Amino acid sequence: MKTVAQSVEQILRAQPFLEEVLQRSIINFSALAEELQPEIAAMLKKPVKTGAIMMALRRYHSPVGVSNNQKLKQAFKNLGDITVRSNISAFTFKNTNTLVNCHGKLLSYVSANTHLFYAFTRGILESNIMISGSETEKVNSFFEAEHLLMQREALAAISVQLPQDNFKVAGLYYQIFKHLAWQNIALYEVVSTTNEFTVLVEEDLVEQAFAAIKGLKAQ
Repeated sequence: MKTVAQSVEQILRAQPFLEEVLQRSIINFSALAEELQPEIAAMLKKPVKTGAIMMALRRYHSPVGVSNNQKLKQAFKNLGDITVRSNISAFTFKNTNTLVNCHGKLLSYVSANTHLFYAFTRGILESNIMISGSETEKVNSFFEAEHLLMQREALAAISVQLPQDNFKVAGLYYQIFKHLAWQNIALYEVVSTTNEFTVLVEEDLVEQAFAAIKGLKAQ
């Protein structure tokens, strides 16, 4: 039979933000216990006192997590340049048999204009193209016969140079996403290579997003 402590652990593991503030002792245990009481009572199918929940919260020990990972902290200290590009346009097309041919035309154009920002992601049903806003007409021309699902203007791209072997560091992307989420910054697109990470946000959020990512170096 599941215990109160096990129920508390299940809830905290499913809500990493909540687990972190609990770990940092910046949350009211009594208020949190009252908040969790109905959910835990439903899980255990019996009445549960808030005192028992408070005791379970105080005794809870999170695993040696990403926030205390020395390898993670070192990785953030070794972050490279952070580059911001504004006036980015994004296009979402439905995947078709002819989309690749259109993309080939765009690649030929981009290769001759290396100053442009350009990124491409392909999913199962759709593909995204992100390119400097000055080239919107070129994209519309190359892909005029394709099914355009969405087009967005006035985006900004923030690119971060990651340290070598970053793919071996657990929690790296989680921390980046967490800092952005805590600033209430919604991401339009995420693009990554082995040693580079780029997020696209609306231009009016770029300063906040830049500050949030830069702040990771000071952790």
